[in-house]
Amino acid sequence: MEQLLDFSVDLDVGLFDRVSATFYRSAGPEQLMAKQVLERFQEHPDAWKRVDVILERSTLAESKFIALQILEKLIKTMWKALPPVQRQGIKDFIVAIIIKTSSDETSLEKNRTLLGKLNIVLVQILKQDWPHNWPTFIPEIVASSKTNLALCENNMVILKLLSEEIFDFSAEQLTQNKAKKLKNQMAGEFAEIFQLCHEILENATKPSLIKATLDTLLRFLNWIPLGYIFETTIIDILRNRFFQVPEFRNVTLKCFTEIGALQVGPEYDEKFSILFSMVMSGIISFMPVDLDLADIYENSSDDDQNFIQNLALFFSSFFATHLKVVEASVVAVPENRDLILLAHRYLLKVSQVKDREVFKTCLEYWAKLVSELYDEMETARTIEMPTLNISPSTTFNGHANSANLRKNVYADVLSQLRVVMIENMARPEEVLIVENDEGEIVRETLKESDTIMLYKSIREVLVYLTHLDIEDTERIMSAKLERQMDGSEWSWDNLNRLCWAIGSISGAFPEEAEKRFLVMVIKDLLTLTEMKRGKDNKAVVASNIMYVVGQYPRFLKAHWKFLKTVVNKLFEFMHELHEGVQDMACDTFIKISQKCRRHFVIQQPQEVMPFIEELLATIDTITSELQPQQVHTFYEAVGYMISAQINKQQQERLIIKLMESPNRAWDSLMAQAAENVNILASPENIKVLGNILKTNVSSCSSIGPGFVVQMSRIFVDMLNLYKAVSELISQAVVAQGLIATKTPYVRGMRTIKREVLKFVDVFISKAEDLQALNSTMIPQLLETVLGDYARGVEPAKDSEVLNVMANIITRLGALMTDKVPGILDAVFECTLNMINKNFEEYPEHRVAFFKLLQAINQSCFNALLAMPSPQFRLFLDSIVWAFKHTMRDIGDTGLLIVVEMFNNFSKTEPHISNAFFQTYFISLLQDIFFVLTSTSHKSGFKLQAMILMQMFALVDSPAISVPLFDPATVPNPHMTNAEYIRNYVADLLASAFPHLQRVQIQQFVMGLFSLNKDPQAFKGHLRDFLITLKEFAGDDNQELFLDEREAAAEDQKKATYEAALKIPGMIKPHDRPDEGMMD
Repeated sequence: MEQLLDFSVDLDVGLFDRVSATFYRSAGPEQLMAKQVLERFQEHPDAWKRVDVILERSTLAESKFIALQILEKLIKTMWKALPPVQRQGIKDFIVAIIIKTSSDETSLEKNRTLLGKLNIVLVQILKQDWPHNWPTFIPEIVASSKTNLALCENNMVILKLLSEEIFDFSAEQLTQNKAKKLKNQMAGEFAEIFQLCHEILENATKPSLIKATLDTLLRFLNWIPLGYIFETTIIDILRNRFFQVPEFRNVTLKCFTEIGALQVGPEYDEKFSILFSMVMSGIISFMPVDLDLADIYENSSDDDQNFIQNLALFFSSFFATHLKVVEASVVAVPENRDLILLAHRYLLKVSQVKDREVFKTCLEYWAKLVSELYDEMETARTIEMPTLNISPSTTFNGHANSANLRKNVYADVLSQLRVVMIENMARPEEVLIVENDEGEIVRETLKESDTIMLYKSIREVLVYLTHLDIEDTERIMSAKLERQMDGSEWSWDNLNRLCWAIGSISGAFPEEAEKRFLVMVIKDLLTLTEMKRGKDNKAVVASNIMYVVGQYPRFLKAHWKFLKTVVNKLFEFMHELHEGVQDMACDTFIKISQKCRRHFVIQQPQEVMPFIEELLATIDTITSELQPQQVHTFYEAVGYMISAQINKQQQERLIIKLMESPNRAWDSLMAQAAENVNILASPENIKVLGNILKTNVSSCSSIGPGFVVQMSRIFVDMLNLYKAVSELISQAVVAQGLIATKTPYVRGMRTIKREVLKFVDVFISKAEDLQALNSTMIPQLLETVLGDYARGVEPAKDSEVLNVMANIITRLGALMTDKVPGILDAVFECTLNMINKNFEEYPEHRVAFFKLLQAINQSCFNALLAMPSPQFRLFLDSIVWAFKHTMRDIGDTGLLIVVEMFNNFSKTEPHISNAFFQTYFISLLQDIFFVLTSTSHKSGFKLQAMILMQMFALVDSPAISVPLFDPATVPNPHMTNAEYIRNYVADLLASAFPHLQRVQIQQFVMGLFSLNKDPQAFKGHLRDFLITLKEFAGDDNQELFLDEREAAAEDQKKATYEAALKIPGMIKPHDRPDEGMMD
């Protein structure tokens, strides 16, 4: 095998085939050796010179693929570096082999896969050479297509690939200028290509050629000039020649979908209306609307399933873009009214297909339709006029009073849609009890993010549908519930989906209607609990009761007796041992506590005391059968109630009462430990202490600053416990070595330490009197925790210590400045030694360590200024280590620290900032360029660009008033910083990327200076440069555009949320801001 790597002799193609066959078709050591040899062969700089002999002489398809991969990589990375003669030779060779392989039917069929790869290689050459070095390509490919049907078929594939590369994928693989030129060239020469496609579609009879041409046309439709679509007979040809032929039906419908999704001016409205009529007439002719598409889909071929999927896409995209255009055509073409409603009936049928992706496609359109109808209805309400002066397109007939809104035209469609939405309702994340594959009712173990997103989308549609016709929604839901009661539709799945739907429309009913409806629902569900036998049946009904009541806090707050009944029912469910019921009872209880908290701490009419008093008196009984994590949830829920007590003395009394039971157990264990510390070694006692601390954490998180009464009570004991546990861990490590840190005994001890730290962290995040906190708690805490961290062995150091320190510094800010040196002395070097050996070990410590450095830089910057120079250099080196990290979150933290540090130094006295920039500017600039041009750090592009823009702006301004260079080492000691940096960066890039021409580098560097005031232009300039580098060519460059995508998604999310807040019921009660929702 090693012979293949000797490039001084001719290649043994037979041996190459045998090695390739071993790699692709065998297993074991031989395959591994073949893999290594082939990898080394492909990496050799002269490997591309062997491609022609492999393609000509090899008898193995796999060998030819390897050869083409080598050639493709060469074209992507080194094409411009090759002499023109070699480039022309490669181009001629690839064209010749494509023509030879695709010129007759037999060869075309036999070598389709290989041809696919050859075509890709040719397109890569075109991206480099066309049009300037190959201006005749389009005329040549069109002319050759007319000589041979097989060749024509493959040429269609090449044109399709070229279109995709230029119009679909160019943003991430071509510079902005190159992409623009190629698009203009393709559009400018498209007439010849279109004429060829038109002739084939008009006259060809060979199915594979027609299919290839339709596939190619499909790729053209989203960018070609509109005249080619609407001013030619292409739509008629598609409709009359191919739409009703099963073999071409799918790709033809895809073409119609692409055309129907075009967003253009009103001059083409009539064309879209005609297109809709033509497509509908075709669909009606071979697919009657009364077919059961759900059943057909289940039992049909892939082609038929694809057609139903494509039908969903056509209707959804066409109506989303042009529904109002077709509605407006009803005035001139009255029969279009029935066609529109018929099309929606088809879409309802498609929506019932049991395929999640098909349903989601339909759902996207339904959401748009009901949203538009709701907005129109609201507009009609707000304009106090007998007749609304809005465009005819809104009502099908030009009259727009409130009785004639579009929602009334679609009334039957919307009523059927309500049923479809209810029957397809997805499981909300609050529901923890599910039916598994074996038909058993169990606790959910894994949340499906796709299901949660689907629930949110269906919920949104149902809320709109409820607003559009409250009576119809109530009638449908009531009838379905009645059929659950009489057994005609009883099943776990049907009941679940109905109750999830009922819960999802909370807030959409007017208050009185909601009260009437909800009382009826709960009464029926309680009756159903009594009617059904069997634990599984009862668990399903209980789950639905809890979900529904948890979604209606407005109703519960307005009806105390009902609220009290519901909470007491939840307490009953907390004793129900069926899997998942207790969890759901606790989760529902905490939601109700959050939204109705005040009602539990005031004395209600006809009650002898506030409910909280009754609850605290029986808390041990209520929680007696709950698991520890459920108890923690319960205590957090009660904490929300107590937080609503505004009288501080009363609140303190309630907290003391709440913590009585945990404190009794705590005091007992502390007393025993004072006599014999070894009682802490008991696994049972460790578990008890861990649960007590977790109960404190849960209660503190919901009660807030008032929890100081409890913290004060146990703080000293807690620190003593921390010390004692640390000592026991040290003893175990001395006795057993580092392996002790893996034992259950030491892991249990460390759980206690972590819970202590978590309790402190939560308490500090809630505290209000920061001065008192800084003078009382913090010194004792630092002494205990930092000393232990510094002394502990590496595997026993807790990353939570670093997190707590970071959070304390962030919370207390400048109050901690004098304590930063002590914190760094204890944690800096010992942590750095843990994480600087590689990029993998101690991942939690890494994240926490750099979070701590960021907190110091943000909140205690003066502590950094006071550092001795060697220590500051180590601090800065650590930050450079962070942004060179391959874990995105750590890399981003490092880059953010640099951004913030530049900002901080820019605000200091000139002598301080000048000293910093003079010492570190050049080295930081070099390090930022290192990560910018590294393929492992693309995700940090946004921040890298921000830093470089900041740095070049600083150099270009008077902010730095000292030279960034040693005048003795440069030809012109009087040069400006800008001149020096310009030369420095150019030399740096030239040595790193010798294949770049000097003029390219100089243009890039000039742009860094001229564009540093325009963030978008600066980032575009950087992207273009990176795409030209061989390291980036051929790679996935999506992450260079990550910040734009994330920013757009965030803006969209914010806008959607703000719009939804204005619609009653659109935001779930527990997700709404507290104003008006919590008492």
